[in-house]
Amino acid sequence: MSFVMDWERERRTGVAEAVLCGSKSAAQIAAILDRARAEGRRLLLTRLRLDQFRDLPDPCRADLDFDPVSATAILGAAAPDGAAKPGTLIVAAGTSDLGAATEAARTLGFHGYAAPMIVDVGVAGLWRLMARLEELRAARVLLVAAGMEGALFSVVAGLVEAPVIALPTSVGYGVAAQGQVALHSALASCAPGVLAVNIDNGFGAAAAAIKILRISVG
Repeated sequence: MSFVMDWERERRTGVAEAVLCGSKSAAQIAAILDRARAEGRRLLLTRLRLDQFRDLPDPCRADLDFDPVSATAILGAAAPDGAAKPGTLIVAAGTSDLGAATEAARTLGFHGYAAPMIVDVGVAGLWRLMARLEELRAARVLLVAAGMEGALFSVVAGLVEAPVIALPTSVGYGVAAQGQVALHSALASCAPGVLAVNIDNGFGAAAAAIKILRISVG
């Protein structure tokens, strides 16, 4: 099976092509990795389950930096040469949101951007968020990951000047509907400057942040 990789995507759009692994077999993923290794390419893999990673041939696994929390893997150097570019801050309501938040952080890091993270500052403990207000206001763009009722998106956007990218997560049960309520909360926010990506789409949130930073600070 032949795979055509869009190696020029980052030059055109600012965001590199990533391999979505969820529906691929281990053999298909290995073939993509073999092509990238043969051409000396770096590569970001997303939605790579632990069982898929374990089923990869030994040479493929040995070359990958695999992170089970975010279900991502990186082939090659973790980031481009040079110091990581600042400007982004990831805010996660709770540790349950770390899967999507870490996917965003890994995507940012792959593209050469620093991805500091503030975790466990959801609205149930609002004083913890307020204690980090100086850090929040220093960021050029914020990625906010939250599930349940998704109130954190509006709270953060009401405190900062920078754009807020809402990353709804599939955290919550019952009427939380696996992230649907958090997504609707982001879309219906009364706080101006809230942008929303799809549920658990850490890669998409990071891509939006990268585009904003490339335009605003280069």
